Amino acid sequence: MRAKHHKTLQLIFSRPTPASVKWSDAVALFIELGGEVTEREGSRVAVFLFGQIKVMHRRHPSPEMDKGAVASIRKWLEENGVKP
Repeated sequence: MRAKHHKTLQLIFSRPTPASVKWSDAVALFIELGGEVTEREGSRVAVFLFGQIKVMHRRHPSPEMDKGAVASIRKWLEENGVKP
């Protein structure tokens, strides 16, 4: 895993939950982990990873994700054995 992706993973797992995780960095991490990202209607994005589909809302106009989304991603990654 590249240093950039590892840094994003560490940021997602940091406590307290950060509000500074960029959406583009999270998408790059999903792709690095072998996921496929597809656009859905509106601001929705589907991520196919770990044999599951997770639909998320891409926040706009801000490039950062909200804390709830970061916490949800952290839980999803933990459940599938991904840790920094």
